[in-house]
Amino acid sequence: MEAQTYTNHRKLVPMYHGVLFFLLVLTLVGSGVNLYQSWGDHQRLYSASLILVLTVGVLILFFFCRIFALKAQDRAIRAEENLRHFVLTGKLLDSRLGPLQIVALRFAADGEFPPLAREAAEKSLAPNDIKKAIKNWRADYYRV
Repeated sequence: MEAQTYTNHRKLVPMYHGVLFFLLVLTLVGSGVNLYQSWGDHQRLYSASLILVLTVGVLILFFFCRIFALKAQDRAIRAEENLRHFVLTGKLLDSRLGPLQIVALRFAADGEFPPLAREAAEKSLAPNDIKKAIKNWRADYYRV
């Protein structure tokens, strides 16, 4: 497995982010065309409308499945990093740190984690800036 760095840490699943999304968009377009063509035909209008509504529902589900999984992981990461900071310093993480900042800090090695967390809180660093500031990258291969 390739060593994880800032440039390659994002995870894309081709079948999910590419193929499934493309199929859903294609289905949405097709169902919209079907509804348009069925507009004058009252026998087909109900089923065409239903197909469009179901397609929109599945598209919304596609996004929420991803968002909910990431939100649950962010909560777990926040707890893990709070514990790691406590073990390293004897103090909990600064309350000024936001969830996404803490998620970004997880990539910092133990030696640079406390000072970087302090700097991120004091300067309100963006998550991307936190990741760029990390010198010793601590890989996270378990992110969905």
